[in-house]
Amino acid sequence: MADGPLGGSRPLVCAVTGVTGYVGGRLVPELLAAGHAVRAVARLPGRLRDRPWYDGVETVEADAGDLDAMRAALSGVDVAYYLIHSLAGGRRFEARDRRVARTFAQAAREAGVRRIVYLGGLHPDVEDLSPHMESRKEVGEIFLASGVPTTVLRAAVILGSGSASFEMMRYLTERLPAMTVPRWVDNRVQPIAIRDVLHYLVGSATMPADVNRSFDIGGPDVLTYRQMMQRYAAVAGLRPRVIVPVGVLTPRLSSLWVSLVTPVPAAIARPLVDSLIHEVVCTEHDIAQWVPDPADGLAGFDRAVRLALNRIAGADVATRWSSAAVPGAPSDPLPSDPGWAGGSLYRDDRERYVHAPAEVTWGVVQEIGGEHGWYSWPLAWRLRGLIDRVVGGPGLRRGRRDPTTLWVDDPVDFWRVEEVETGHLLRLRAEMRLPGLAWLELEVTSEGDGSRLRQAAIYHPHGLPGHLYWWSVAPFHGVVFGPMHRGMAAEAERRAVSATPTTGHRAPSPASRALRPRRRAPGPRSGG
Repeated sequence: MADGPLGGSRPLVCAVTGVTGYVGGRLVPELLAAGHAVRAVARLPGRLRDRPWYDGVETVEADAGDLDAMRAALSGVDVAYYLIHSLAGGRRFEARDRRVARTFAQAAREAGVRRIVYLGGLHPDVEDLSPHMESRKEVGEIFLASGVPTTVLRAAVILGSGSASFEMMRYLTERLPAMTVPRWVDNRVQPIAIRDVLHYLVGSATMPADVNRSFDIGGPDVLTYRQMMQRYAAVAGLRPRVIVPVGVLTPRLSSLWVSLVTPVPAAIARPLVDSLIHEVVCTEHDIAQWVPDPADGLAGFDRAVRLALNRIAGADVATRWSSAAVPGAPSDPLPSDPGWAGGSLYRDDRERYVHAPAEVTWGVVQEIGGEHGWYSWPLAWRLRGLIDRVVGGPGLRRGRRDPTTLWVDDPVDFWRVEEVETGHLLRLRAEMRLPGLAWLELEVTSEGDGSRLRQAAIYHPHGLPGHLYWWSVAPFHGVVFGPMHRGMAAEAERRAVSATPTTGHRAPSPASRALRPRRRAPGPRSGG
């Protein structure tokens, strides 16, 4: 291990948990850029393989709640980053957070880790904190009492392309020129840009061993949530919003209201709303004694918003709030092993020859969902998405991280990418609320001058409700999956014809006259 203050004569070995989440996925490349070695710790590390930084890190399979696995994962590590939160809660989530934090702290101590870095939430010193804020406070206290020197960074609203806090504010402001809102919109908040959060996280790795404390981190602006929405509108070129506070919206009602207007589901909106019930303003800036502010200064609110909007416009959003799996969603692999042979497995299989090269057809397949849509009856998809949101699922509003490329573990509306074989196979696993497990497989193979497109909807029911669900929706497959299959083939044929520079080729097939999805033009790229 390095002698003296961390940083010594060799690169630090930094273990990062929560690497599939919003902050963790962005921290890894920042640590690499700072010259550190990174060990990405994940329950299913195979889901990281499409990340641009994957080949530059060591991946380890471990569950943060498994002491033996975490002790092994943290062996030889200098700095361990704990970026795990139970955002969506559920029954006894506080006990779960407490147990996992204690297990991680014990594993770090026994493995000889020299520093824990935890990103928690900024909170006031009051007795009536929300359960989520109280839990995050408790996790920080567990690490500070663990015997391992710990840095606890406490942030309020994080401003960055794809963050849940930013998306909530963005969609509320853009979609509602006039709105009635809870009275907490007049509480003061000290937001911070994601780039500055990452700056402090990276800098915390080299703190001296005698530093064991919490730090408030925030940007230079202190604003009410109402002011933040108005400032966002100004930066985004929108008219000033009409915002009328009312006293009848409880945190629960507020989170349901947010979920109706924004892509953020109620289960995740609730802790975000809870964090705004109190004023969250930094009481100190001691972090600068050990981690100086960025050379160009901390990003103010307007600058942070511009950086975020530039990334969104340029389709350059590295991670999003939906990068992490939906709590309670199935994570089972495709039921292809013999163990499933005794159970029911329903399928809806379709295939057709496409008058387009395989690479063109694949281009259509990997752009499915999000703004491109699903090439079939839009009303049916919107209705299914609405039903899913009503029962607590993500619905269709999560969209996609990138409009043209997919990585394993990417969210796509209410699906998640389970497998990608570039140019050949895309498998999506359903994260909608279902009495069973569901997948959608799209396979492209070259055939003669064209290609063959195979589509399979696969469903494994759970109990009688699962069987009843399948048979209740089976009559609608023809108006959903049939047009979807034909629509993708038609779009591929249209693109193939459009790309042909010479005349005399065959005319587009009748299906290619189907409604064409909108394409988003690339925009400027910038950090945020």
